[in-house]
Amino acid sequence: MTKGAFSTEAVEEASDGATDGPDGAQLRRRLGKADLRAVPEARRALRELLRHWGKPGGAETAELLTSELVTNALIHTDDDAVLTATIGPRGLRVEVRDFVARRPSLCVPNADDGTHGRGLVLVQSLADAWGVRSHGVGKAVWFELNGGAV
Repeated sequence: MTKGAFSTEAVEEASDGATDGPDGAQLRRRLGKADLRAVPEARRALRELLRHWGKPGGAETAELLTSELVTNALIHTDDDAVLTATIGPRGLRVEVRDFVARRPSLCVPNADDGTHGRGLVLVQSLADAWGVRSHGVGKAVWFELNGGAV
């Protein structure tokens, strides 16, 4: 199988806490090592998943935060990653799992440093919840948006 930004090969370990929504609305993609073409592809796939989801602006926020997590995983690790987005009764949960144990650190971005260092600050500011969960091999960085869910 040719390995691109997204492949359909099976992911060996399911994401903890990710369950199918009432419609089975879930996106799951393997992101190729250091392949930054995965970022716009992930945004497009998420946009399709979220066509009819949430309050106005919620899908755009989800796209922004997803692109930040995907970019971080591809830039700061030297391995593949797995994107999972699930719509459930409580809203949207997105996680990006990589296979490197080093945990990301939230830092205050330097104004003179261009656009670097702002990803997790955006996630912290815009998500309803977010975190980092260790796995046997690697970690998952996740966020949740309620999208107007009750």
